[in-house]
Amino acid sequence: MPAPSEATVSPPLASTTSASRARSFTLAFTGDLLLHQRVNAVAAAHAADDPGRDYDYAPLLAPIAPLVRAADWAVCHVEVPLSADNTRLRPYPTFRVPGDIARNVAAVGYDACTTASNHVLDQGPDGVIETLGVLDAAGLEHTGSARSADEARQEVWVQVAGVRFAHLAYAYGFNGFTVPRDLPWMANVIDEETILADAAAVRREGAELVVVSLHWGEQYQSAPTRQQRELGPRLLASPDVDLVIGHHAHVVQPIDRIDGEWLVYGLGNLLSAQSSPVRRDELLVEVAVTVAADGTLITELRALPLYLDLDSLVVYPSSPALRPPDLDAGLQAELDASQARIRSVLETGSGWGQLAFGPEAAGPAPAPAPPP
Repeated sequence: MPAPSEATVSPPLASTTSASRARSFTLAFTGDLLLHQRVNAVAAAHAADDPGRDYDYAPLLAPIAPLVRAADWAVCHVEVPLSADNTRLRPYPTFRVPGDIARNVAAVGYDACTTASNHVLDQGPDGVIETLGVLDAAGLEHTGSARSADEARQEVWVQVAGVRFAHLAYAYGFNGFTVPRDLPWMANVIDEETILADAAAVRREGAELVVVSLHWGEQYQSAPTRQQRELGPRLLASPDVDLVIGHHAHVVQPIDRIDGEWLVYGLGNLLSAQSSPVRRDELLVEVAVTVAADGTLITELRALPLYLDLDSLVVYPSSPALRPPDLDAGLQAELDASQARIRSVLETGSGWGQLAFGPEAAGPAPAPAPPP
């Protein structure tokens, strides 16, 4: 199958400031890599002419690759265990999927992946160890599960543009599986006290930005649950948490802004074979971060709507200015409808008037950032 053409990249959200006065960079986050059997079959077909590959998922992500590469640090969400040799594969409800996905997302431009999910323990401790080994082999950083207590402490750290920050990740639970008592660091579960303690610890150790990713919410429900509405703002109220990014619902959820900080409830999927159109509405969120000379943290956010075409399982930007130019009229109409659905969801969040939606401003322009 031919690879789809790539999208045009929109201008960077953040303006560049003198390194002697401030440090600026962009982060990008996308939704769940939920590799159902049909996704794997399509990837196998893409790899059929290459004797060195079993699966090739890169063509499915090609149209969004420029958007991913435009970020200084791009993060994917690996929801399911990975196989190091693409064998012993398992479908829902206890997944093991081809590890080739790791090499492909790295080639697309991702730098790291979160791994805390309700499926992280589907294949037990051995599955966690194997998954992290696959990510390591692909050159991808990771956070949310670990092979040792030391790794759990160290893997949260990132340095971009001279800024040292921490990325913490947690899941609401593990589908009935439990973390072994003697391996408490193997997978992170959502617990407010633990999250706040972890955030305070990394802040004390020098984190200038603390990002918390949460696998939470009710599946297929765009409205955040009571737990999300209560826990998210409480985390952001801490001086030790600066940004919250959500996964798991498999649909797009709203974005709030609370006292200048962003709460992204849910990004939807990235790759899946779920047929409902709303489960194929997706977001790439770009967060522009500036750390001023006095340590003040300024963040701006752009929500880029995406859509997964059910026929090809290719992910496309929905915004007309970012789409490949050669799409047929039927797919163009689907992208228009998807963008409208996503907009209607985001309009319910308190952040709507302060974020950018696609290449355009969603509402009134954000107030200018104070000089560093």
